[in-house]
Amino acid sequence: MTAPDAPRPVAPVALYAGSFDPVTHGHEDLITRSLGFADRLVVAVAHNPNKTPLFTVEERVGFIRAVCGHQPRVEVRAFSGLLVDLARQVGAHINVRGLRAVSDFEYEYQMALMNRHLYPALETVFMPPSLETTHISSSMVREVARFGGDVSGLVHPVVARALAIRFGTTGGAEGG
Repeated sequence: MTAPDAPRPVAPVALYAGSFDPVTHGHEDLITRSLGFADRLVVAVAHNPNKTPLFTVEERVGFIRAVCGHQPRVEVRAFSGLLVDLARQVGAHINVRGLRAVSDFEYEYQMALMNRHLYPALETVFMPPSLETTHISSSMVREVARFGGDVSGLVHPVVARALAIRFGTTGGAEGG
């Protein structure tokens, strides 16, 4: 049995992939908390040819770097293709997934099983959001911003400004 104050085992590399369109305070929370069990976290911004995102992959990578740039243990990169291929490339054995609602679970569970089939060394860790960020999703942030609502409590100021510019509103960081 381990003493309560003993250091926790730490994985060398964890992977947190998503579209991050845009990155929210909920994503930031999971990034920060993931560093509690990984030496290094690779935040991977997915290029999905089946979706039409609001922001380009390059913009989304830039936003995450602005949000996490102070953290030397976080690497941000773009990727396309299979997550397991990226995991192998970066040496990740943990795949971090956020679960806001029970409705997220079925899809995420199926993906975790497929990823394990393709790369047995990759374990998926499901993390619930903090209570303060449970209600935040990228799609809701986009919708609020589209109609000029105040998203300053939901996203980093850099993202709020970008949303206001994209939608031609003043709702971003100034209030709406």
